[in-house]
Amino acid sequence: MKKNVIIIGAAGRDFHNFNTYFRGNANYNVVAFTAAQIPDIDGRKYPKELAGEDLYPAGIPIFAEEDLPKLIKELKVDDCVFSYSDVPYPRVMNVSAIVNTAGANFLLLGPRDTMVASTKPVIAVGATRTGCGKSQTSRRIIEILMEKGLKVVAVRHPMPYGDLNAQKVQRFATVQDLKKHECTIEEMEEYEPHVVRGNVIYAGVDYEAILRAAEVDPDGCDVILWDGGNNDFPFYKPDLMIGVADPLRPGAEISYYPGEVVARMSDVIVINKIDSASLENINAVRANLARINPTAIIVDGASPLTVDKPELIRGKRVLVVEDGPTLTHGEMKIGAGVVAALKFGAAELVDPRPYTVGKLSETFRIYPNIGTLLPAMGYGDEQVRDLEKSIENTPCDAVVIATPIDLSRIVKINKPVVKVGYDLQEIGTPNLTGILDEFVKKHNLVK
Repeated sequence: MKKNVIIIGAAGRDFHNFNTYFRGNANYNVVAFTAAQIPDIDGRKYPKELAGEDLYPAGIPIFAEEDLPKLIKELKVDDCVFSYSDVPYPRVMNVSAIVNTAGANFLLLGPRDTMVASTKPVIAVGATRTGCGKSQTSRRIIEILMEKGLKVVAVRHPMPYGDLNAQKVQRFATVQDLKKHECTIEEMEEYEPHVVRGNVIYAGVDYEAILRAAEVDPDGCDVILWDGGNNDFPFYKPDLMIGVADPLRPGAEISYYPGEVVARMSDVIVINKIDSASLENINAVRANLARINPTAIIVDGASPLTVDKPELIRGKRVLVVEDGPTLTHGEMKIGAGVVAALKFGAAELVDPRPYTVGKLSETFRIYPNIGTLLPAMGYGDEQVRDLEKSIENTPCDAVVIATPIDLSRIVKINKPVVKVGYDLQEIGTPNLTGILDEFVKKHNLVK
């Protein structure tokens, strides 16, 4: 008999697990997805065109995760597959208890059944938590490989929050492509830093189809770089796995799912932010990594800041706007914007909470520990409008923006703007240049 399945997700890993393990598998009937972490993705359907019309002629409905106990009973569910990331272990097992109490099995799918093999060499980048510095690590790797004359095509962990059929395979080569594909702020924060540096990035829903397109990209492809999102393990089988750990959140590398999977499977681990973390916390992360993955090469890294107009900070009352997911499910209390504001002598960090509206107010209710920061939430047009209005409402002398994109291009800001940037800086040896030299030689990629 077919087993009825619910995939518990957040519009990313869940769709990939379905596509690689359940789609076309007559032994299972996926009766629903559930959604968490990302606002406004429940109430939709995974379309029949992507699900496979033979087995799913009506598509697959997506419900809120809070409905899980009721769904298990009403839909006679046998198995529930947990399929999203950046989750503390107690929360994972809390969901397991809910599933088991309702009578179903609780499952986690692993790399063997979900990783897709490439015809090109693959470098994968992951992290132990959201906000570790994975994106600047990916950019640094691409920079090194491009200096060697290699064509690098990046593939980003999914963020398909719009028309799923239209987002099956997406290619971004220019900033104009971001507008063409109606990208959210979260998507632009990940894609724009790649295209402005001259390399192509793919994303979407069907990651085998995406991989096959990337391998034959019209601009050429020597290496696939998997730019992983949240703290997930790769969708593609890596030839070199590089993880990033954060000493500002020591212990996360052994207490979050699947961040510990990333830490254990990595060939190389970058301990980032050692310029701003305490020696005690850095050593705690080193000890944890040495215990769970003693063969990994450890690279020390920092994320030095660039600030375009420090004179607008000194002695001023400033509103700091940081990357949204880093503050929400990444649970960071301090980011590059706060560091810049303190470094350059801001008189006050203005608390935006009394002045937020709509979806931004809801974000603070869901994540009450964000503190005196404004997350650059932009999963849809309504959130972008609410972000713009919240900034407008907040009384301050300047807005310090530490998002990876030029937010003022997307949101009208009626106050002076300070832009904060950050890139990965390796400290000492071993370093990524030496590691990638060996990778290039091993795969006969020397130009």
